[in-house]
Amino acid sequence: MNGETETVGKLLASGADPNRPSEGEEAGLPLCAAAAWDRVEVAEVLLAAGAEANGREAGGWSALLWAAANGHAATASVLIEAGAEVDAANEDGDTPLTLAARRGALGVVQTLLEAGADHEKVDGDGDSPLDIAADWVGVHLESALLDQIAQEGWEYVVGRQYAKDGTELVTVAGRSPDGSQTEQVQAQRGHAAIATLLEDAAGVYTPVEQLVARAVSHRDVDEDAETWWIVADSLGRRADDETYEALARLCVSEDAREREFGVDAIAQFGFADGAKPYLDRTLALLQKMVTTEGNPQVLRSVLAALGHQGDPRALPAVLDIIGRPGHNRTMTDAIALADVLPPGHEEGLSLLVEMSRDEEAEIRDWATAGLAGLSEDTPRIREALADRLGDADLRTVAEAARGLATRGDERAERGIRRVLEESDDDYARDLVTQIGAE
Repeated sequence: MNGETETVGKLLASGADPNRPSEGEEAGLPLCAAAAWDRVEVAEVLLAAGAEANGREAGGWSALLWAAANGHAATASVLIEAGAEVDAANEDGDTPLTLAARRGALGVVQTLLEAGADHEKVDGDGDSPLDIAADWVGVHLESALLDQIAQEGWEYVVGRQYAKDGTELVTVAGRSPDGSQTEQVQAQRGHAAIATLLEDAAGVYTPVEQLVARAVSHRDVDEDAETWWIVADSLGRRADDETYEALARLCVSEDAREREFGVDAIAQFGFADGAKPYLDRTLALLQKMVTTEGNPQVLRSVLAALGHQGDPRALPAVLDIIGRPGHNRTMTDAIALADVLPPGHEEGLSLLVEMSRDEEAEIRDWATAGLAGLSEDTPRIREALADRLGDADLRTVAEAARGLATRGDERAERGIRRVLEESDDDYARDLVTQIGAE
């Protein structure tokens, strides 16, 4: 099963049975092969042709079990949408969730939990997904994988790359002395994030210090700080004074990385249904850090956190950070400024309009989105939005069209047409499609 969707489609069109097992050394169901190798489009073609989402092959393995065991979240999602049973086990008692937890496949675990997988269901050894993930937290992954396949006289190499879910994928491959045999084993470094998700699902309270250690140790390991943000979100949802005080103490730690995490975790602490019970305390803490903080990365987190407060009282601090000599402008500037900008503040509006013309497309995009989302409607805002309808970045065009449409400006139609005719970006197309439907 090599992912050649067109070839598979032709075979099915000529009468091939999508549920007929293949023969030979790697005999099995076509859908299981597609899932094992992460051939998402092939899986979709097979399902459309009548492949059974819950079909089983030797050992009771289903396509979803193969996708989970190999860390393929996109394929798992397609299978679940087609009716795959999220808790169905193989003959050894492995469930999709226990297999994903063992591999450290964060994306698959998130997909399964969102689909309602039973986080308490144990595998054939009586271990729950949380038991499995927790056992792997803190383990040196490369050594543990090597121990699984090590044979005397063999040569081994270790490879590292990012998996699609942003966690690090570690591969240990071996070759026999004469080169006639090879073996490899893989796992992802997602166990700390998975354990955090499963603890939350089970209502298990983990000490703040332990969670912080997980986040900090993975800050530079994950592609986009996935573990860091999962832990920060988990702590933020606790919304209790004890956790808040622990995070506030981190914000004044001697360690810059701890201060950075403290700010990121406290930024939306207790936010729920529009309520911000810690707003005044957090705003005061962040305003103080604008004065005392000297680390650029921590200050970037402070800026983002000020924006999250959504309070005009944060505007002077935001302008202070953005206006400092040598400040490196990023999309965070535009997001934070727009989130705290009150109606009628000309200096702030001028700066946001300036950002909407920045050389960097990402900054223009977010600044234009900020302008579009402002509550006021003035000729200056409309003209700034209209100016972006000719932007080379079509996401920026889509945001400008949204802002104009919200204000009843007929020029929005020009942007909508451009995006639909020129863009293949799903976000941009969805945005202007929603405008047209309103």
